[in-house]
Parts: sequence; C-alpha cells; structure tokens
Amino acid sequence: MPKSEETNLAKVVGLAIARQRMLCELTQEQVAERLGIGGEAVSRIERGIVMPNIERLMQFAEIFGCEAADLLTQASHRPEDQAVRISQMLNQLTPTDRQLVLEMIERLTQRLSQD
Repeated sequence: MPKSEETNLAKVVGLAIARQRMLCELTQEQVAERLGIGGEAVSRIERGIVMPNIERLMQFAEIFGCEAADLLTQASHRPEDQAVRISQMLNQLTPTDRQLVLEMIERLTQRLSQD
C-alpha cells in the first residue's frame, strides 16, 4: 500500500475511533486508562499519526461496545459499508429529521448525477 494511502487510512480510522469515543461519552484520558497507555497515545491514534494494530483496534472496540469492523468500515469506499454508516447516523435522529436528511440526499444525488 502506498504511503499516502496508509496515511489516509490512519486518519480515517483515527476519526472513527474519536467519533465512537465521543458517542460513548468518554474522554481520551478515560480510554487511555482502560488501555493502560498515556493520553497522548490515544490522541496520536485519533489524529491519524499512529495506526493502531489489530490487537489495539480490538481493545478500542471492546471499550466502545462495538465491533472492530465498525471502526474499519468507516474507512471503506464500498457503497454497502457507506450505507451502513449512513444508517447508523440516521438511527440517531428523530423521524422528522431523518426525513429531512433523506430529502436532502435525494436532491443532492439527483443534482450530482446530472453533471
């Protein structure tokens, strides 16, 4: 894998970890304590400076109560994975807000498919 792709993957995975941490209402320090590492190490992972290994990714998933695949799926460009991610975001909204988002997506998709 080219270095630029590795860097991008580390950033996307780091963002996924940060998002999941915030959804769980945990601080970087709380996560670091559970992992037995320093807070700066968690910060470096979330910023994409350091790519976590599989073991560390599994530990993050355990702390967040999710699957390690959930953290990796957010980096995927596959439409199926992106659909799952959108579904997870929609589930957090009220029915009215979900409808608003769907209407916006429909309009945006129509506009972009015309170009």
